[in-house]
Order: sequence, then C-alpha cells, then structure tokens
Amino acid sequence: MKNTTKVVLAVVVTTAVAVPATAVAGGRLFEPRPTEAHSFVTGDTPSIADGVALGKNVAWYKSSGLGPSALNREPGVSAEERYVPTDVFPGGELPDGVTITEAQGINALMRIGENLERAGLSYDDVVSMRVFLQNPDGEEAMDFAGWNRAYRQFFANTNLASGETLDVQLGSTTTEPMVVNEARPSRFALEIENLPVDGWLVEVEVDAVYDR
Repeated sequence: MKNTTKVVLAVVVTTAVAVPATAVAGGRLFEPRPTEAHSFVTGDTPSIADGVALGKNVAWYKSSGLGPSALNREPGVSAEERYVPTDVFPGGELPDGVTITEAQGINALMRIGENLERAGLSYDDVVSMRVFLQNPDGEEAMDFAGWNRAYRQFFANTNLASGETLDVQLGSTTTEPMVVNEARPSRFALEIENLPVDGWLVEVEVDAVYDR
C-alpha cells in the first residue's frame, strides 16, 4: 500500500553563490546582501545544497508543478510508459537498468528547462526544488534512486573545486550528463499516494533567480 504524506511548506529563494558552511558578516553568523542569494554547499561534489540564504531585493521565479509529457505513442503502452521520452529513448525502449521513474524524471526535467527558458532563465538559475514521487505499479515504494539518476543528468554534475564535469549514471551505465550544470538546489523529495495525472510517477516544482 502506498503511503499518504501531507506537507506544509514555506519557501523563499534568490540568486545563488556558493559560500563556506560557516561565514561571519557584520557580527552575525551570516547575512546575504540585499541583491544576493547564497547556496550553502558542503564538499566538492554534493548532489544538493544544505540551504539557500536570500537577500531581500532578489528577483525570483516559481514554476508550477510539472510532470512528464505524454511522448510515447507506441501501441499498447501502459499509462506509466506513455511518459517515457521517446526523443531520449527511441520507441520507448529503456536501456539496461533505466527505470520508468528515471525515464519520467528526465522527461519532467526537460519540461522544467522549457518552462525556465520561457521565463528567461535556465537550469543553472535554479536554487530550490520540490519533488513528488509516486510508487511505480507493483512496487511498494518510490524509486528514489532512479529519480536521483535523472536529476544528476541536469544538476550537480561538476566538481566545484576543479570545474571538471562528472560522469553520471544512466541506468546501469555511465555517461556524460545531458546538461552540464554546477548548480546544487536545496531540495526535498516525497513519496505521495497519487499524482494528479494517471501514469505520472514524478512531479517537480522549482524556484529560480534572476541575475542582479
């Protein structure tokens, strides 16, 4: 049986610049300048930020929750398979180890990129992310590992110290990321009982900031 999760969330966001885990400014532990946002990141290759500190005058954008597009029109596909991105996986065929959640995650994040572009933004402007995952049919829990593989195709795939691009997993293999991006958003991911569209396993909402 799937678990139902109820969430109450307050989020504030802005332009992200990585800072040390501990910083002192003006006698306080840390305080961002009015037009800045600072992502607190631990280590050189983390997947997410510890948090984001926001200045009061930063312009930011909040997306709607977006799931994957129904791109797979192959005959006889299931509701979940309908959301496999056939421009990435021709014919809806998934390579070895690629899960349906992973494929849908890639699809949903591609939609996020299109949404950001219309607002004059890109993946590297994202500072906060909320992810909702539904159990695949026949599974007792969400596929968090599959989601994380999809996420690293678009986010957190560089070494912050060296600038080197990291190889990422696609199912059972490693590849270059689809989008090279050093941004590490603050993030949460939750398993929920049902997403609003039949067949969706992934829905994503992001906050992004404009350069000042």
